[in-house]
Amino acid sequence: MKKAALALAVSCASFAAIPAFAQDSNSAVSGNYQPSQAVGSGNWFIGANVGRTNGSDTGGFGSNASGFNFLHGEQGRRTGYGVLGGYRWKAGQDLGLGLEAGYTDLGNYRVKNIFNDNDVNQRKSRNALRGWMVGINGKLNLVPQWYISAHGGYFRANDNSNNYNNSVGQDIGFSNGGRPGRGSWYAGIGTGWDINEHFGVGVTYDYFHANAGKVRNNATGDVSTGLKRSTGIVSLAGEYRF
Repeated sequence: MKKAALALAVSCASFAAIPAFAQDSNSAVSGNYQPSQAVGSGNWFIGANVGRTNGSDTGGFGSNASGFNFLHGEQGRRTGYGVLGGYRWKAGQDLGLGLEAGYTDLGNYRVKNIFNDNDVNQRKSRNALRGWMVGINGKLNLVPQWYISAHGGYFRANDNSNNYNNSVGQDIGFSNGGRPGRGSWYAGIGTGWDINEHFGVGVTYDYFHANAGKVRNNATGDVSTGLKRSTGIVSLAGEYRF
């Protein structure tokens, strides 16, 4: 994890240095990305997304490998959302590169009762995968308004700490949470349309890899490694640039 954090720090420093070199070589106002601004200039931004999630307790994207069902997420997941903020420089005529930080909550998560395969009733709370993220992002404007975007970085997942109960509220003797080293990663791609230089809308796909949430048998102390909770989300997204 220390190596991953160091790599992210080096990447962030590299991205921060790119606009300075670009500004020296070309400060003219032109290009498809933020066309009224010069290369090397930048903007603070905030963004948000909301969409449908899908995932797998084995760490892949859904137990059904044949495709993504927008109306029903695998494992009972439903609606997720996220918020992001950061700063992006105009690194080239058509390219923006930046740093970001934010939070995501990927909806309800349900596990299966291992004895009869029925949904486990977690009663007061249904702990979805959620957590904080920090990373880098890029935005390429192929024309003055149409763009392709990508981002990725470090993801700190919640530990999903709770006890499980069956459908009639009986304690079935399993719990999870408290696992150290919950840091992992996220990545995503998207495309959309800039209505103007301050506001854009689009469609994104993001994947959050997480190992948090191992299930423990309270009676024996045995730990199951099957519950990874890695989750993908297809979203509508919006961004405002200051």
